[in-house]
Amino acid sequence: MRTSDKADALLALSRLEVQLTALRLRIMASADDVAVETGARDVAAWLAHQTQASPRSCRAEQHLAAALDARWTRLATALTEGVVNVEQAQVIARALDELPDDLEPELLVQAEEHLVEAAGEYRPDQLRVLGRRILDVIAPEVGEAEEARQLQREEERAWEATSLTLTSRGDGITRLSGLLPDAAAVRLATYLDAFTSPRQTAAAAPQHRARGQAFIALLEHLDPARLPDHGGDATTVMVTINHDALTKDLAAAGLVGTDDKITAAEARRLACTAQIVPVVLGGKSEILDLGRTRRLFARAQHKALRLRDQRCRGENCTVPAPWCEAHHLRPWSKRGKTNLADGILLCSHHHHRAHDPRYSVERMPNGDIRFHRRN
Repeated sequence: MRTSDKADALLALSRLEVQLTALRLRIMASADDVAVETGARDVAAWLAHQTQASPRSCRAEQHLAAALDARWTRLATALTEGVVNVEQAQVIARALDELPDDLEPELLVQAEEHLVEAAGEYRPDQLRVLGRRILDVIAPEVGEAEEARQLQREEERAWEATSLTLTSRGDGITRLSGLLPDAAAVRLATYLDAFTSPRQTAAAAPQHRARGQAFIALLEHLDPARLPDHGGDATTVMVTINHDALTKDLAAAGLVGTDDKITAAEARRLACTAQIVPVVLGGKSEILDLGRTRRLFARAQHKALRLRDQRCRGENCTVPAPWCEAHHLRPWSKRGKTNLADGILLCSHHHHRAHDPRYSVERMPNGDIRFHRRN
């Protein structure tokens, strides 16, 4: 096939696929008897079972079939002719369904015709935006008020649908998944990008990984004093660790209240910045030392460190001081002090490196930290 023949064939086949789907939808709209005959809940459930298709997609097609058959005949015709694809038809039907019930019939007709015509040049995501503002086009006098009502309904649905789940995989990783209102998602993305943007030039990490690491940094920078109390204390995390293990690179520490463990190096790093109470245990698990947050650098000390260091002191790092963490040059587990002389600013990446037993640390003449991978 010549290049032009392939292009023509692809477009023709795409149009034929749409027309076949339109025919299936027309039959689905009048196929209640199939469900009755087989005892299925509805024709979508029957079709999903018979074809091993997704029940959700079959139900969406059934909903679209009913809307095209009962209300949106012009849209149905456009789909049958292959000038509107299925995804566009779903967006248009949803936009038309959300128009006010008391809207004049003539305006409904105008809205349907305008969106069908717009499908010739707009993608589904663009049609979704146009559909929300269709009244501004055909009836500006009622469009603004209706858009406000639509936005309110969307916000209410988004709030009801908001969810967050944390599922431990059992390999040291927890899967975080959820749904957020758009405004909250934009706010979260803005916060995370504040952590990631200075690193985009220094390290070409994929955005999803950079944002994941930024989310961890965001949690560690939250001020626990501003969070609600629960159980009598403000989101304090306690880490138990054996005194001997505390001084070793390869050792484990336990998180109180869970079965999870972290390395001794991570416990030492968290003790620098996070609201972590290290519970140091001796023989027979007696408590030798219940660390307090005075081991953390005070707010005034942070300001002094920012004024002095100006940026992350990892060699050649340019992350600015406000996004850095205070690090003990000599760990408190080895009698380190929380003062300016023993403190230095490191970004989250280099702070992890400083507590990573796979790396050795060298203090440069200018005060920067150079890291070397151990053999």
